[in-house]
Amino acid sequence: MVLASREFIAVPDGRKQQIVFKWPDVRVRKHSRAIVDADEVALFINTGQVIGTMGPGRHQVDADEMPFLGTFVDIATGGNAYRAELYFVGTREYPGFTFGGRIDDVQDPETGLIVTLRVFGDYSLQVSDPVALVTNLVGTVDVTDNDRVAGWVSDQLLKVMRTEVTTQVVRNGWPILGLSAHTPELEQAVLAAANSQLATYGVALVRMGNFDINLPEQDEAQLKGLAKDTAFSRLAGGFNRYAAGDMAIEAGEGMAAGGGGGTGVLLAAGLGLGGQAAGATGSQGATGAPAPLLPPAPGFAGGGPGFAPGAARVGPAPATAVTCPHCQASVPAGSKFCPSCGKEMPAAAGHCSACGADNPPGARFCASCGQPLAREAAHCASCGAELAPGQRFCASCGTAVTTARDEAAPPTAPHPAPEG
Repeated sequence: MVLASREFIAVPDGRKQQIVFKWPDVRVRKHSRAIVDADEVALFINTGQVIGTMGPGRHQVDADEMPFLGTFVDIATGGNAYRAELYFVGTREYPGFTFGGRIDDVQDPETGLIVTLRVFGDYSLQVSDPVALVTNLVGTVDVTDNDRVAGWVSDQLLKVMRTEVTTQVVRNGWPILGLSAHTPELEQAVLAAANSQLATYGVALVRMGNFDINLPEQDEAQLKGLAKDTAFSRLAGGFNRYAAGDMAIEAGEGMAAGGGGGTGVLLAAGLGLGGQAAGATGSQGATGAPAPLLPPAPGFAGGGPGFAPGAARVGPAPATAVTCPHCQASVPAGSKFCPSCGKEMPAAAGHCSACGADNPPGARFCASCGQPLAREAAHCASCGAELAPGQRFCASCGTAVTTARDEAAPPTAPHPAPEG
C-alpha cells in the first residue's frame, strides 16, 4: 500500500485557533517528524484509549523513541506505519466565548413577586486535562469544532447557574433589584461551581466577563412600580393614605383629560381598597374598624426598612412591666407567674385571650378581633378576697358588697313612726 509522503506532522497554520486538531490520517508513517508547539500536547489514541503522548518539541515517530507505538504497527503497510489516531490539543487560554439565556423563576425576597432571571456574559476556556477532554468528550461533542465545544460548555454553565444563583439569592435574601451589587460574589460562586462540573471533561473556565443578571422588561417594571408605591406609602404614613391621594390626583387628571381614567394606584378601587382609602385620613376606615397600614414587608435596597409585622397594632402600647399584687415586685408584662414570689399573675385588664391584643380599661369587646373580653374580677373592699358575680356579702369577712349601683342610689329617708 502506498502511503502519502508526509515527512512532517503538525497543526496547519490555518488551524492554530482550534482547541483540538485531529490529524487526518489514521496511519502515521514511520520516521516522520512530529512538531508540537509550546502550547500543545499530542495524543496517540487507539480504540478510544490514549496509548501515548508527545509534549512540546520535535519528535521522530518511531518505536525506538516511543516504545508504546511498537504494538500498533500497521501490517497492511508492510510495517512502514503505525495505526493510531493523532490529536493535537491546545493548552493555552481561549477567550471570546459567550453565554446567555434564562436561568429560572425566582421569588424576590423583598416583595414576594415571582420574576424570571436571565444571565449574559462571556468567558475564556482552557484545557486542564487533554486526556480527559479527548476520551470523555469526543463521543459527545465534535471536539475539533470550537463552536461545538463552547456551546456544550455554555449549556453546562447555565445548568450550574440555575442552581447556584437561585441558592445565593434565597440564602442571602438579596433583593432582585439590587443584584448588581453582588455581581462579584455571584461570578466567583458560579465560576467555582462550573469548574467543579467541568473538571471531569478536562476543561476549565479561566475567567468570566460582562457578567450580567437581569430581568425581562415586564418583570422589571413590576418590581420598580412596587418599589415606588412602597416609598411613597412611607412618606404618606401608610398605603391607604397614599392610595387616597393618588386616586384624587388621577381622578383630577382624568377629568382634565376629558373623562379619561387614570392608572396605577387607582386600580385599588377596583380591588375593594377604594372605600378604605377614602376613609383613611384617620385611624378608622368606613366600617369603623381600624384602617390597615402598608402590608408587612421588608424595605427595598436604598429605601430604608419596611413596615415590620405588628406595625398596625390596635390600642395603647403595652406596658413594659406590671406590679405583682402579692409581693409588689416588678414583673415583665405578659408574665403568668411572678418571678419573685411564684404566685400566679392576674390577667391584664382588657387583654384579649383570643388574639392577644390589649384593649383600653372598661372595654367589653376586643377592638382587634371583636371577641368578648373577660370581665375583671371584683374584690372585697375590706379583706381583698375575690368575689363571685352577684355575691352580696364577702365569704371571708362577711362585709356587705357595695356595687356601683348602691353607691349611686340616694339615701333612703326613714319611715315616720305611726301616730297614736
